[in-house]
Amino acid sequence: MFTSLRWTLALSLGALAIPLLGVSAASSATATPACVVSLSPTATETLFAIGAGAQVQAVDSDSNYPTHGLPTKRINALNPSVESVLGICRSVRGASTKPGLVIISYDANSIKEKLTALGVRVVSQDAPTSLAGALDQIRQLGSLTGHVASADALAASMARAIAADVRSVPAHPTKKLRVYYELDPTYYSLTSSTFVGALMKSLGVINIADAHATSADAGYPQLSAEYITSANPQLIFLADTLCCKITPAKVRARAGFATVSAVVNGHVVNLSDDVASRWGPRLTLLMRQITAAVKSTLADPRVWK
Repeated sequence: MFTSLRWTLALSLGALAIPLLGVSAASSATATPACVVSLSPTATETLFAIGAGAQVQAVDSDSNYPTHGLPTKRINALNPSVESVLGICRSVRGASTKPGLVIISYDANSIKEKLTALGVRVVSQDAPTSLAGALDQIRQLGSLTGHVASADALAASMARAIAADVRSVPAHPTKKLRVYYELDPTYYSLTSSTFVGALMKSLGVINIADAHATSADAGYPQLSAEYITSANPQLIFLADTLCCKITPAKVRARAGFATVSAVVNGHVVNLSDDVASRWGPRLTLLMRQITAAVKSTLADPRVWK
């Protein structure tokens, strides 16, 4: 299975196993951590967006945004070691100091338990299942790092932007817009019970993965080419453009796909894997792109003739 899908599934399954931890400003840590380690690409983006970037001394191997200013020290979040985390912080009088805060989104190698036993504060921020959960995590990072005001402002701004996107979609009771969201070329998809699926549902679309899912899928069923073509989606999102180099042309070349409505009418939309698999500050970019595609498809008379 492709790396991006493994990461997405790991985060999502983790969210089912561990409840989201919400922290208000009133319950923030008493000391602002000078050394923060982020083992979550989403948390990394958020920390820099709220002004805590100077406190971040190491990030995971997949963190790549912002494009400038990230620390050079890297840790493999899918296979972390206690030693790699403990050796991150700048030394004081020749002795290494422990991180004041470590943020994870996947508890690989039971790293949370091991670090906690050594007196390191570890906070889990698993993939949320709702917008409220994602915004909670932003506020939590603000509280934990001493950037409450900027985190609250970011969360409020994101909420307003996404609400505006939802309102911008015209009512379409007679237009049943069928959508297929592709995570990888083996046809893994996501349902409306997932975070991104819930965002799409708020725009009034029909997710073709919903009818095919089972409880064992954890919201991420593997569809088949036959099922997708028979469902005839009018809009296709490709969240495997970076990992797997999938393009609308490659989708058209698949057996049976040339006659699918989305392919025929040009409504196959490229998404950035990175943006689509994270739930931090760039979530508004993803929502804007999804919303624009939905409105474009609804307004296309060829789709509804």
